[in-house]
Amino acid sequence: MTLTESVRRQPLREASARTYARALPIVPVRARGMTVEGADGRRYLDCLSGDGALALGHNHPVVLAAVREVLDSGAPIGVLDLSTPVEERFVAELLATLPPEQARGAQVRLCGPTAADALATASRLVQEATGVAGPPASADPSGEGREGVEGLLERCGAGGPRPAAVVAEPLDDVRLRGLRETTRALGVPLIVDETVTGVGRTGAFWAVEHSGVTPDVMVLAKAIGGSLPLAVVVHRADLSPAATHSAAGSAVRAAPADEARGNQLAMAAGAATLAHVREHRLAERAAVVGERMLARLCDLATRFPCVSGVRGRGLMLGLDFTDPGHSSVPGEPRGVRGLAAAVRRECLRRGLIVGLGGPRAEAVRLLPPLTVSDEQADAVLERLADAVGAAADTARS
Repeated sequence: MTLTESVRRQPLREASARTYARALPIVPVRARGMTVEGADGRRYLDCLSGDGALALGHNHPVVLAAVREVLDSGAPIGVLDLSTPVEERFVAELLATLPPEQARGAQVRLCGPTAADALATASRLVQEATGVAGPPASADPSGEGREGVEGLLERCGAGGPRPAAVVAEPLDDVRLRGLRETTRALGVPLIVDETVTGVGRTGAFWAVEHSGVTPDVMVLAKAIGGSLPLAVVVHRADLSPAATHSAAGSAVRAAPADEARGNQLAMAAGAATLAHVREHRLAERAAVVGERMLARLCDLATRFPCVSGVRGRGLMLGLDFTDPGHSSVPGEPRGVRGLAAAVRRECLRRGLIVGLGGPRAEAVRLLPPLTVSDEQADAVLERLADAVGAAADTARS
């Protein structure tokens, strides 16, 4: 099947909810590291990294070797939450990466392979531990829900209803420290969602290390599986009184409703990724490269008034764009508007894959793998600057 045929048939055969397939008309046939080759022979620098799931990029040798070892061993691939050597290695490696205060007495709960599965598992965990039937309160990372969660905790302290927990992403150190102080005083568990920020992405192995906060529960997904679907929940031991202890010394308990847990290939790939990031100090490398990229992005913002903001930490970066209010960009999913979508399209023309973010898709997201070289980082920034210039010129015309 040719590239044109594949792109043409996709909207007819598959649900329109697959926005990446429509916004990025690429048929990948080979990939290594940060480079993706399409069926048309074109090569792209992948600065989306599976939406952050590919900490080591595509087909890293240590990940492939770990997967092959399991396949060649004849071991079962799906065994639910039964203890296996692969599971023991994964849990031991995971605990070795956690901050000491977090690892001390921590327990790991297996669940389904998605971030939604892990969040649902964490919710059930705190509901059982606290006896509060309602869902955890979410601290919206954009800040729009700030008054809501802080106000809820204030009312809780005055005798009002208490949430089962508070869920927050570790993006704002000051706010996270404040939430930790308040929730500890009220006896409300704090759940930190490290789905995107974990495994070295922000310049620390886990983003909570920037704030010094020790949460009661951590939700881990995406990069934790070394490019394969995997999600787990790490929590304080006293939140789960009934648990089965593994040989790794931690307690491992499965979420009973999740049937797709315990994938041996994903845990093998995850253990290999965690070990490689730790042994090669890739989080520290992400901090250095990310700081240099952030400075270049700030320079780019001074050149183009349409760039309304630059943000990020480590190799989790973004450019915010003003929205001129024109209609949806041709070829983009319905409702995706403005310069950010146009910049993504121009990036693709220049062989660069980026993502969109923000409540109104007004930001371009850069999530290069932790293995990005200096030369690749420079190429990303050069192509991005060229794409921003082209999109800005088109918007003015």
